[in-house]
Amino acid sequence: MSKTLREETDPCPIAPLVETIFGRWTSHVLWVLNHLGRQRFTDLRAHIPGITPRVLTQRLRQLERDGFVTRTYHPSVPPRVEYEATELARSLSPLFAQMVQWTDEHYESVEAARISFAEKSRAE
Repeated sequence: MSKTLREETDPCPIAPLVETIFGRWTSHVLWVLNHLGRQRFTDLRAHIPGITPRVLTQRLRQLERDGFVTRTYHPSVPPRVEYEATELARSLSPLFAQMVQWTDEHYESVEAARISFAEKSRAE
């Protein structure tokens, strides 16, 4: 999408990335694959508490479609399927590292703001 067309539909230049990478559970999947490497479905699911098999399947298909995950089928008995982060997904590692650093430095401020907001809301 050209920059001009994108700006006409959404002036935020990072919106496509946010929607793709930081949707519900998507960042979890990418985080695990980037940090633990190739994973079978059940192993991946075990590393993401709370995700359902259906949602994990949806996220993996979306990430495969968008070029962030490769799916390798091994025709053994029983069949084995493995998922792995692509080079494109691994290129997000510096971004994730910066976000971890930001979280470490600022999350207490966010929590304090939430508490303050809740207290103001109760007082009104």
